[in-house]
Amino acid sequence: MVKGVYKAIATLIGTIIGAGVLGLPYVISQAGFNLGLILILLIGIAVLFMNLFYGEVVLRTKTTHQLAGYAEKYLGKKAKAIATISLIIGIYGALTAYLIGIGQSLSELFHLHPLLFSILAFLILSFVVHRGIKTLGNSELTFGSVMVVIILSIAFFSFFSSRFDLQNLSYINLKNIFLPYGVILFAFLGATAIPQMREEIIRDKVDLKKSILIGSLIPVLIYIFFALSVVGVTGINTTQISTIGLGELLGYKMILLANLFAVFAMSTSFIALGFALKEMYMYDYRLHKDLSWTLTCFPPLIIVLLNLTNFIQIIGITGSFAGGIDGILITLMLWKAKKKKEREPEYSLKFTKIIGAILILIFMLGILYQIKTLI
Repeated sequence: MVKGVYKAIATLIGTIIGAGVLGLPYVISQAGFNLGLILILLIGIAVLFMNLFYGEVVLRTKTTHQLAGYAEKYLGKKAKAIATISLIIGIYGALTAYLIGIGQSLSELFHLHPLLFSILAFLILSFVVHRGIKTLGNSELTFGSVMVVIILSIAFFSFFSSRFDLQNLSYINLKNIFLPYGVILFAFLGATAIPQMREEIIRDKVDLKKSILIGSLIPVLIYIFFALSVVGVTGINTTQISTIGLGELLGYKMILLANLFAVFAMSTSFIALGFALKEMYMYDYRLHKDLSWTLTCFPPLIIVLLNLTNFIQIIGITGSFAGGIDGILITLMLWKAKKKKEREPEYSLKFTKIIGAILILIFMLGILYQIKTLI
């Protein structure tokens, strides 16, 4: 494979694998590892097709856009508005989850109230977002690579520890069979990287399909191994932020490594998403920089201060709604793009009507399930 293909694969993996992985072991432990494994595979395959669909849409279009731009081009202004709302829901949900998660992780290290650390994290991270100290060059790629290495290190250490017990994997609770859906979907979302991947594959755009396949499947394997390793140690007592409970059982070194990793992962994700939302307000809606920053950073803080949700609930809601809406829009865009034929794509998927209908059904049911849990 050429250099551009490796870079495109790394970009997708780095975009997918983030702080969402921290919640996977908890929801899987509550349903049972075997049920969780099935859900990881099913949702991973669904997201793989969603990414392939999006890749074909990108290749069928002469100009480069982000999701909202493609939605407007193929589905109209209302679809663009829906895509924008989905983006906002996704980012606000993630920012809120990260403030909660950082607070809990630092509380585990320093034994003070989590809310104090959430507020401290807000002050530092929102300052970074306001000042525009943006990560430069390929830092997002570097952060993604570091996170993958640390995740695998934690998983290996857990898997080969004396605390790992296969009995912890035998628990099953059918009542919680749908509980992991939103969190798993949240952990797999990374379609925003695909337009960038198209630009990175300079020589032969046909390699985009290969890059999406590999870049979508590697996180599936990493998530399975991470969930297996953590649940094998902590079992039904897995904490919402899995690294907290893992550290408590495996000693101080693991407490330090796991929780510092959690803080690192959530902090870098907060900064990246905070910039994205602030810039959307500034450039797309022509709002002043300070107002854009206020609208970006303060709503998550208010939700945290009012204690309206917890880490798992907020990423579950975010994954179900934002991921589901994006998946439905991407499917509808592909159906329309195939008819429009703006340019001949380097790959064209077959059976997209059948597969797309299945995807829409899955995403719709996920949204309805989440609504039911909120009522």
